[in-house]
Amino acid sequence: MENEIFQKVQQILSEALGIEKEEIRGESSLVRDLGAESIDFIDIIFRLEKAFEIKIPSGELFPGNLFNDERFVKEGLVTSAGLEELKIRTPYLDIQAFAADPKVSRLADFFTASMVASYIQDKVAKSAQA
Repeated sequence: MENEIFQKVQQILSEALGIEKEEIRGESSLVRDLGAESIDFIDIIFRLEKAFEIKIPSGELFPGNLFNDERFVKEGLVTSAGLEELKIRTPYLDIQAFAADPKVSRLADFFTASMVASYIQDKVAKSAQA
C-alpha cells in the first residue's frame, strides 16, 4: 500500500509540475528540486483530493497560513512556539532539519515527495476507518 501510494503521488507530482516521474524521489523537495511554486501547491492538492477521494483542509498539508501569526514568526524566523505548532500540524515534516535554520523562506524546501505520500497514506487510512 505504501509503495502504491508513493507511486500515485509521484505520478500526480509529475503531471502537476511537468517533469518526468523518474526524476521524483522520496527526498525530492517540491520547491528546491522539482521547481514547484506556490500556485502549484493548489493544483497538487486538487489532484491529490481527486485521485485519493479525500478532502485536504486548507493549511493542513502545506501550512503556509500558520505564519500570519506573530507568535510563530519573528523577524523572518519561526519561533520555538511556531516549531511546536508545525510539529502538531505537519507531523510528516522533518522539523529537526528545518529547526537547525528556521527561516520562514526555507520551509517549503522541506515539503518532499515522501512527506506528501506519508500524509496521504495517513489520510487514506483514517478515511477507511470512518
